[in-house]
Amino acid sequence: MASKVPSSEMKGTKGTILSELLPEGHPARCQLITEKESVEQEDHPRARYQLITEKESLDQEDKLRRCTFGKRDDMKVNKTILIVGETGTGKSTLINAMVNYVLGVELKDKVWFEIVEQENGEQTESQTTGVTVYEVFGYEGRRVPYSLTIIDTLITGDTGGIQKDNIIAEKLLELFRSEKGIHQIDAVGLVVKSTINRLNERQKYIFDAVLSLFGKDIEKNIVALLTHCDGNPPKNALKAITAAKVPCAQNEKNLPVHFVFNNCQCEPFDAEYQERLDYDHLQEQAWNQALKSMERFFTFLNNIETKSVVMTEEVLRERKQLEAVVGNLQERVKEIEGKQMEIKDTQNALEKHKNEMEENMNFSYEVEEIYKDKISVDTSGNWFLFIEGATICPVCEENCHYPGCWWVSNLSWCSVMKDNHCTVCTNKCHYTKHVKGNVRYVLKTRMVTRTYEQLKRKYDISEKGAGEKENVLIRLQKELEELTNTKASLLEESYQCLINLEKIALKTISLSSAKHLDFLIVRMNETGDVEKVKKLEELKKLAEE
Repeated sequence: MASKVPSSEMKGTKGTILSELLPEGHPARCQLITEKESVEQEDHPRARYQLITEKESLDQEDKLRRCTFGKRDDMKVNKTILIVGETGTGKSTLINAMVNYVLGVELKDKVWFEIVEQENGEQTESQTTGVTVYEVFGYEGRRVPYSLTIIDTLITGDTGGIQKDNIIAEKLLELFRSEKGIHQIDAVGLVVKSTINRLNERQKYIFDAVLSLFGKDIEKNIVALLTHCDGNPPKNALKAITAAKVPCAQNEKNLPVHFVFNNCQCEPFDAEYQERLDYDHLQEQAWNQALKSMERFFTFLNNIETKSVVMTEEVLRERKQLEAVVGNLQERVKEIEGKQMEIKDTQNALEKHKNEMEENMNFSYEVEEIYKDKISVDTSGNWFLFIEGATICPVCEENCHYPGCWWVSNLSWCSVMKDNHCTVCTNKCHYTKHVKGNVRYVLKTRMVTRTYEQLKRKYDISEKGAGEKENVLIRLQKELEELTNTKASLLEESYQCLINLEKIALKTISLSSAKHLDFLIVRMNETGDVEKVKKLEELKKLAEE
């Protein structure tokens, strides 16, 4: 918890420092953190203060938040950093260190400011998962000639990780599309400890989840931010990033562009040991090392070309549409295959009853019929149908966006809609024909009894005798061929979506999308298109590396 700084705290040297660092009524702009080890004391190297920011929720479920310190001046340059990293890598400390650098804090000031608020232990994971935008304005010229925006993505790679991938993707898309949101990015920082020898599966998943959202134009802006550095070259960490084939900028030695940080600027020293050892000297060394690292990083930030998020929005939408199209495709292909089997069963039944057909006699036969039914979607434990809800088209009787469909107040904003029409359902219906709720369509089968008379009425057969039999068989075969062509068309549509994604995306297939490849490979193999099968297998191999 943080408490307001007592007026007594604002007197003397400390008060003067705070006045210089945080003008415009500084007592109302920070709070002394009152944790036991952080109380301002004579033997404590720095007093830690929580910056008081103006907080704004940018969405209805509070998964997209903005924390602003200072007043924006639209006439001044702003730089934006997207920070990505596993919990425990020192991401929050790094963000705080960047803010202190921009504020102009020096070692002699003996203060440390924090913009990232420590999470309450009682908060659930669902409450903390999301995107937070930190903004610092009004300090242009102290150390950097621009204001600073930091986007912090909080992702966990545990069970349910794919759902959280959807959360981050949707929240970033919402942030980039919003009039009040972020419209350009200067750097993407991948945070890892400098001591690692390999990226674990959780780290790979987190990087994949975020980098899969971006276009190829952002690659030179992606850098490694290596924390907990002990002063030695981080060779193993760089090898680990390279081995994991994480897309990022490369230096002249073909190594990932990287910046090292020691993460100890805000750490207190034990007073007992400080009396016996020269910790002041060690502290000064650590501070100076951190200062040089920040100088290098912010110089890079000042010189790198700013990138628009237009391509990112296109990649996000294309990826979401791919997920929805392939999901819908799988159901439609299964339905087609069910109908094909039903027709073949009918053909077999007619062969058994060919004598009755020739004599124009009615008869009955059994076939397995495929049909659609509605079932409830389990939304327990989710937020207002955010993840497990479904957008369906009652006209086509199809699931247009399931799973991973977030709540929107207007279905025209759903990521599968384009120009107010659905990109997924068979008839590409208007968004007003769609429904978002807690039901979805499923395919089921049942045994039904049919008669020859019903079959003739279905195909509008009026001839008698041999002509009647021939026309029934022709109609059945024609319908079978039409279904086969429709299936091929659906496969081609999904394949082209993948190809379009490959042209613009930094990572064509994310780990959460890779599950669709096996389905596409098997079905495309049935068409005999060797080249496309080969291409899909290459994409699968890349996704698995």
